[in-house]
Amino acid sequence: METMLTDAQWARLAPLLPGRAGTSGGRGRDNRQFVEAVLWLARNGARWRALPAERGNWHTTYTRFQRWARAGIWARIFAAVQQDDALHTLLVDSTTVRAHQHASGARKKTDPQSLGRSRGGLTTKVHAVADARGRSVRLGLSAGQRHDAPQALPLLDGLAPAYVIADRGYDSDPLVAALAARGTHAVIPPRRKRRYPRPFDAARYAQRHPIERLFSRLKQFRRVATRYDKLDAHFLAFVHLAATVLWLRDC
Repeated sequence: METMLTDAQWARLAPLLPGRAGTSGGRGRDNRQFVEAVLWLARNGARWRALPAERGNWHTTYTRFQRWARAGIWARIFAAVQQDDALHTLLVDSTTVRAHQHASGARKKTDPQSLGRSRGGLTTKVHAVADARGRSVRLGLSAGQRHDAPQALPLLDGLAPAYVIADRGYDSDPLVAALAARGTHAVIPPRRKRRYPRPFDAARYAQRHPIERLFSRLKQFRRVATRYDKLDAHFLAFVHLAATVLWLRDC
């Protein structure tokens, strides 16, 4: 059976998963089959029931995926594979994801749904902080019509880069002031309608392109390129998994 992870990549990922020797609970002997099954779904954007039988029972896989998402395991795995060798400069941006009609309709008492309705239909924004090499560091969601600037500071919480590079959608006086208070230089071009435009480092701003490549690579996973999941926790889990795979490939 074809796998998405090489043996070397799996050797790096396996110690980070629940069920390994020395931890409580089951031994997770089928961890690789389970992760490969979820990766197959992420890559192909298929329905859970379409999971090939050789990759495991679809309902068991779905139940376990839900459990890991609720426990924050996918997010912890994503954080654990990261390296902090390129955090001097961070890139911030967002991309809009069209939501399938089946992504709507979750009960109001369930987990949040970052879905916005606009002229183009239902959309979700994936917000990312990436390092200078275009590797994702933080990821988050918002409704598609939400402005980008308010999402930046929560994603940057706990990080202390020398520079933050973002497009003019992040040109906000409170954001620039908050970054300056942290000792971070905001490399953000001013909006064209500003009466007194702020100066910015145009040469450094030209280094923003790696985050655009990051979004392009993330959207090679069809379950990221189109939102099929009703709940934020499930959709963000797929985004974290895709980002984890990209880290394993780039290291």
